[in-house]
Amino acid sequence: MLKQLSDLKPGEAGTVQKVEGDRVVRRRMLDMGLVNGAEVLVKRVAPLGDPIEFEVRGYSLSLRKSEAQAVQVDVGGGQ
Repeated sequence: MLKQLSDLKPGEAGTVQKVEGDRVVRRRMLDMGLVNGAEVLVKRVAPLGDPIEFEVRGYSLSLRKSEAQAVQVDVGGGQ
């Protein structure tokens, strides 16, 4: 099942399927390791919901909720 990365709760994980947005934002996300097939784990969410901390490729990455909405992840595990 595809979801936006911003919809995942702490402890949930998904596999990146698609990164949307304009060219500059998309390139930045790809440079940070959010490429197709990358596993992403939600570590924690700030009290007001922004930013969100993820673990991707062995490091912590914090994104604004609006940035995380541009990333589609598969949470079903049935590829």
